[in-house]
Order: sequence, then structure tokens, then C-alpha cells
Amino acid sequence: MGTDIEFSRDGGVARIAFNRPDKLNSFTRAMHADLREALSQCETDAGIRAVVLTGNGRAFCAGQDLSDLSFEPGAMTDLGALIDQNFNPLVRRLQALPKPVIARVQGIAAGAGANVALACDLVVAARSASFLQAFVNIGLVPDSGGTHLLPSRVGVARAMGLAMLGEKLPAEQAAAWGLIWECVDDAQLDARVDALARRLAAMPTRALAAAKQAIHAAGTQTLSASLDLERDLQAALGASHDYAEGVNAFLQKRAPRFEGR
Repeated sequence: MGTDIEFSRDGGVARIAFNRPDKLNSFTRAMHADLREALSQCETDAGIRAVVLTGNGRAFCAGQDLSDLSFEPGAMTDLGALIDQNFNPLVRRLQALPKPVIARVQGIAAGAGANVALACDLVVAARSASFLQAFVNIGLVPDSGGTHLLPSRVGVARAMGLAMLGEKLPAEQAAAWGLIWECVDDAQLDARVDALARRLAAMPTRALAAAKQAIHAAGTQTLSASLDLERDLQAALGASHDYAEGVNAFLQKRAPRFEGR
């Protein structure tokens, strides 16, 4: 793994940090490669049961580093390939990761950086943070899932305003609109994210992964299909260690000791 991503682990919690603070953690192809390696480790290490995604320095992520692109005549057609090779697989991977992912957002989350944060399961932002769909300011459309995630969370009217006006949305407003999970005072950000991550890491990991799967599927299927998926997921989880532990703990009036299996 290169230097553009910092990876660390504390017990069952992995921390992935964008590490280009002098560039507001904007994405390059090299950073994508490092991030893929870090996510692979999270996927394959059974001891990792929750993931925190954040940025070092004064920003979460300012989106794509434009200096990593070619601006020769006709070269902007490479944007499609860049998205197909890097951003789209990243968003799909975060949504499908069989472990909960918390985006810890400080400073600006702009462009693809904003939408990568929104692709995580829980977004906790500092009160001074903001989200910016910056694409229109350089003649582009929101990508990295923006045109899907925005209207599904805040409705069409607000999604249109965010996409067309390209204005910063303060974290407190983002939380009030339901775009993110929570906005906290800056001084409380680390403590709140750490507490959530530890809590999730101690929970039944397979059940959390199943909840992700079912909720993401709900947007593209009928109620009947959702009922069938819930049935199938419950049948599989009913054979898990953590289900047996949860039931026994309930009957014995004690705290469960989930192992993520």
C-alpha cells in the first residue's frame, strides 16, 4: 500500500484515511489503487468488523484531483473510463462491503468526495463540515452515485438544487434534511465516531451486512420482492452463531457476546 492512504486497526475497527492533506485529499489514480488494497484487507480479515473512512488534515475529500487528468483536446472523453475504472467500483464496493462503514467527515466533502461519503452506511460530520456537489461548476453532472443518492435521501426538489446550484450544504442542514446520519460539534467528532465504530464492531456482523443488502435492494424492487428477500436472509441468519447467542442472551437476561459469525 502506498502513502496516499493510511490504514490502521484497533481491535475490530479498521481506519482508512485519505492521506493527501495538502491537496484536500483529492483523488488520484494512485490513491484509488491504495484504497482498493485497504478495502480488500477489510473484506478478507474476519477480525475487522467495522470500518471508518476519513481524511487527514482539514478536509474529508475534495473529489477528483484535476491535475491528475489530461486536458489535451479530446482527452476529456477519458472521464468515462476514469469513472468506470475507479469511482463506480468504489461506490459499489462500499455499498456491498459485508461490514458497516462509517464516513467521518471534517471540512469539505466535495464532488466525488461528497458522494463517496454518502455511499457509506453512516455519515457523521463535524458541525463545521459541508457537502458540495461541485460538478456543475466545471460543467459536469454529479457522479459516483450522486444522481441516485441525492433524490433518494432528500427528494427531487432538494437534489435538483444541490446539483444545479453547486452550493455548499452545511453539515447541520445535511443532517436536518436526512442526507447524513448525524452532525456533531467539532470537538466531539472523534469520540462520537469511535464510540459508534466500537459499538458496530461488537454487533452481529452478518446481520448488519444483511440489513445493508436488503435496504439497498429495496430501492429497485417491489414490496413483494423485499418480503421474499427478508425471508431468505432471516432463514440464513437463523443458522448463525450470533442468532443463537442473541436468543440465549435474551432468555438468560444478559448482554450478548456476538462474534460476527
